Amino acid sequence: MRTLQELVRPNIWKLAPYSSARNEYSGHEAHVFLDANENPYNKPFNRYPDPLQQELKAELAKVKQVSAKNIFLGNGSDEAIDLVYRVFCNPKQDNVVAIEPTYGMYKVCADINDVEYRPVLLDDHYQMDAQKLLAACDKHTKAIWVCSPNNPSGNNLQQKEMEKLLNGFDGIVVVDEAYSDFSSAEVFRTKLQEYPNMIVLNTMSKAWGCAAIRLGMAFASEEIIDLFNKVKYPYNINLLTQRQALEALQSREDVEKWVTLLLQERGRLMNAFNELPLCEQVYPSDANFFLAKVSDAQAIYNYLVERGIIVRNRTRVQLCNNCLRVTIGTKGENTELLSALRQYPMK
Repeated sequence: MRTLQELVRPNIWKLAPYSSARNEYSGHEAHVFLDANENPYNKPFNRYPDPLQQELKAELAKVKQVSAKNIFLGNGSDEAIDLVYRVFCNPKQDNVVAIEPTYGMYKVCADINDVEYRPVLLDDHYQMDAQKLLAACDKHTKAIWVCSPNNPSGNNLQQKEMEKLLNGFDGIVVVDEAYSDFSSAEVFRTKLQEYPNMIVLNTMSKAWGCAAIRLGMAFASEEIIDLFNKVKYPYNINLLTQRQALEALQSREDVEKWVTLLLQERGRLMNAFNELPLCEQVYPSDANFFLAKVSDAQAIYNYLVERGIIVRNRTRVQLCNNCLRVTIGTKGENTELLSALRQYPMK
């Protein structure tokens, strides 16, 4: 692996981070706060939140089995995705490699940061060939993006191929595990010591049912986390988000129940889809959604929209021609979807 200093943009390596009022007094007991130009009224919302979210990270560490010092919290996973580019990639000079198809924000953030994005097609089973991704790299490749379970295909990537990437690439490998709570595969966030060049992403939006609070996670070496904290905005996670996340973490039994129900419904819905005349193929899924190839994705999508049922039309995505991505809803929602599709007028 290249040294971290070799991988990080020189200006970021030398950056003197903004020191907030809350950073400066951290570690000391205090009850009179006259340092941050805050209004003394309207408690507790008048005070800036903890810029490093220490209480929340301590609770997350217990749940995720990762040390708090190895956790970065962002405004959704998208903040962490953007920080990979801002920390490691020099605009107009460096590039990244990614599987294709996959989550679209990897490319959007590359375009925003003026970084070349090199997609490498998966095979017909939506599996990657590590050697092909490595072959797409050159001396200016700073990061490789993989998502497992992948979006929009829903399947786990083969662990051996992912390990080949981690062992064969001398830059940063980002493993997005947003949907890992719905999968039985071993998670990579527990292997940070083994792979110091790895960043693992996770989120409160999926299994935890907290998409509205916008809380994403990145797990990495302490050195990488320090770089993220140096570049992020000082108070990137607001008080309401921190409080709601702490409350959610006390209800793990609810999450386990939701995941069990969603997996049961996933099986029922996928089996039912296979029997629909309009369905040509249902692809394996390890997530809370599945991809299905249908006779006419655009026409079926429009038909469902007219009935107030929204799925995702992925037909314009590479390898997903005439495919719909269906998120698993409640039993009632799933039944309503199936009822509508059974009435679809086949030509």
